[in-house]
Amino acid sequence: MTGWDLLVDRSDLRRTTLAPADPGIALDDGEALFAIESFALTANNITYGAAGDMIGYWKFFPAPEGQGRIPVWGFARVTRSRAADAPVGLRLFGYWPMSSHTVLCLKARASGFVETSPHRAELPGAYNAYQAAEPGPDDDWRALLRPLFMTSFVLDDQIADTAPGALVLSSASSKTAMGLAWLARRRGIPVAGLTSPAHLELLRGTGLYDALHAYDDIAAVSVAEPTTYVDFAGRSAVTHQVHDRLGPALTSIIGVGLTHWDAERGAPPDSGPTPSFFFAPDRIRQRMQDWGPEELDRRFNAELTDFITGNPWLALKHHVGPDALQAIYADVVAGAVRPDEGHIVRPG
Repeated sequence: MTGWDLLVDRSDLRRTTLAPADPGIALDDGEALFAIESFALTANNITYGAAGDMIGYWKFFPAPEGQGRIPVWGFARVTRSRAADAPVGLRLFGYWPMSSHTVLCLKARASGFVETSPHRAELPGAYNAYQAAEPGPDDDWRALLRPLFMTSFVLDDQIADTAPGALVLSSASSKTAMGLAWLARRRGIPVAGLTSPAHLELLRGTGLYDALHAYDDIAAVSVAEPTTYVDFAGRSAVTHQVHDRLGPALTSIIGVGLTHWDAERGAPPDSGPTPSFFFAPDRIRQRMQDWGPEELDRRFNAELTDFITGNPWLALKHHVGPDALQAIYADVVAGAVRPDEGHIVRPG
């Protein structure tokens, strides 16, 4: 297979198809063909599929009817071009499909590059931004952690402003939850995590949480006041149990992800705080206005470096080729990957 796309059934994220794609496709003026070099695959990407219709993630990379191309973060290089701002050889970090190749319509900006295709015009700008990226020794860490830890970083920043007190996090094994736990505890905030029984002991070994509980043991969660529940799982039954356990101590509920993408959705509790949804690009845009892009990057990069060096338990695992991608995708969507591993895919 010379070129390929991993297509996902939009009605059942577990079902995938490896479809041939033609890297010799004709380009229009302003377009460039990219060969994708590497990308990270995490539970966060499954959230993109689960929220694909709600937020528009399916629109970034069009696919045949009923199927979708889930976006991932990583690196790609221009192999053919009819775009003045995207010469052959240009290497970028940004948002790509799980494919061997893709076509972008790029324009250079002072801060990097922006994708200007009409079908992406109304989508969040943070996902249309690309950065020039010469190969470096930290490429895999950047692909794995920059998008996830950026969400952790701006979420912790918002919580520090608006929701003082203890935190309870669902899907405590997700990289974004682990990043938030690490950041919050650096501020002296107690953090409890909720996870599956299979992940309890491994997560305890990371030292990221003050307390950990299995989902069937929420009654044992310590009640402190005030407490914010940060929901990475998107599982309404867990939200109700946390609400019942914490009672008046629960002062806010923040929805972030849908790692339990196949769980039944339900109405929020009919008392207590009204759940709010956290969308990282909105907070990033706010802090870019408040601090400026360079200061935001400086603060973020300092925290990211500390997180990587301070958590040596996190290991990278590499997968090469479309069949290997399809196999690790099946594990990720089934929740069968270890919390202490980060998965990097090289298309070929």
